[in-house]
Amino acid sequence: MKTKHWVIGFAVLAVICVISMIPLLSSAPASSAEIYADGKLIKTVSLNIDQEFIVDGHNTITVKDGAIAVTQADCPDGYCMKRGFCSGGADIVCLPNRVVIHFVAEAEVDGVVG
Repeated sequence: MKTKHWVIGFAVLAVICVISMIPLLSSAPASSAEIYADGKLIKTVSLNIDQEFIVDGHNTITVKDGAIAVTQADCPDGYCMKRGFCSGGADIVCLPNRVVIHFVAEAEVDGVVG
C-alpha cells in the first residue's frame, strides 16, 4: 500500500513539473523588453536595435542580435549574468541590485495581451 502512494505522489509531482515548464518552453521571442529597477520602469528597449547601457550604476545590459543580457553586474552571485543572452521566456532578475528585465511579446506591445 505504501508503494502505491509513493508512485501516485511521484506521478503528481512529475505532472506539476511538466505543467510549470510549458510557459518557459513555449514562449515566442519577444520584440522588446522592459527594464525595471526597484520596481519602477526605467526603460523599454527594442530587441531589434543593438545597444548597451548601464542601469543604476550596477548592471550593464547589452542588446545584440535580437536578444538581451546582463553582461556586467557587481552583485555577489552573478546569476543574472549566467542567464546569457535571451530573447524571451522567464524574466532576467538581479535580486541584489533589484533589476528585472521583462520580455514583452509583440501582442503586448500592440495593447493586446495574449
